[in-house]
Amino acid sequence: MHKDGKWAKMILALQEPDGKWGCFHSLSKFYGAPITTEQALRRLERLGFTGEDKCVQKALSYMNDCLTGKNRIPDRAEKVHDWDIFTSLILAAWIRRFTSKNAAANKTADQWAKIIMEAFSGGIYDHDRYVSAYRDILGMKPCGSRLIDFMNFYPISLVSGCLDEKTETALVKYALSKKDGIYYIYERPLCILPEEFASRETVRYLDAIELLARYKSAKSHLQFVRDWLIENRAQDGAWDFGKDANDKIHFPLSDDWRTTDKRKKDSTEWIQALVNHLTIE
Repeated sequence: MHKDGKWAKMILALQEPDGKWGCFHSLSKFYGAPITTEQALRRLERLGFTGEDKCVQKALSYMNDCLTGKNRIPDRAEKVHDWDIFTSLILAAWIRRFTSKNAAANKTADQWAKIIMEAFSGGIYDHDRYVSAYRDILGMKPCGSRLIDFMNFYPISLVSGCLDEKTETALVKYALSKKDGIYYIYERPLCILPEEFASRETVRYLDAIELLARYKSAKSHLQFVRDWLIENRAQDGAWDFGKDANDKIHFPLSDDWRTTDKRKKDSTEWIQALVNHLTIE
């Protein structure tokens, strides 16, 4: 219902002919464009766009070309990680958020799934096994770059649907208890609920919970979140994240938040969908 709104039109007007929006990675700034490809895709996804929409299809074609070596993202190479490994990871993750039928992205997902399954093969996370599998499967250079921690947005999003149930369960438990949360999304333990419901922190927290909820085995471990959401529903049946939730990423969905009703409508739309998804029938 938001595809014809103000925010969607602004983003679509900025898309370049080849399907990108400036640099790819959200932390890249030098390109000079007002938005990165990743920021645009994150916003469009929140506004209800799917792989069936032409703007997303153009972006998917661009990302596939970059992932398969026919093109390259214009970002400045980061020296911290092996740049080729990192770019294949972020490209594949975003491709698979819109389609599970891309061969190149699925190949990358399979590699990371094997690494994570090996890391949890003993029932709990084993860092030495992770490092060994990472080096063997991804062919990381012996020196000069740092391993990518799988507890960040990209690997967690990428391998959804690729792990066996045992590994899924162990991964979800590990993610919930990790003291610094999921990098790029939420930096606190996910097992601890935000102190203030109507806040930007809650929006970021639920973004991380949504990511874990993509795993089938996660529902039973996330019932405390569902209960908390229901407890914070107002008597009129609506939810309200408050004015601070207007971060231009997750919200607003409506053209503006000049009235409380529109803000509550947007908040309720997101939370109700998450509550429905977490409901165990």
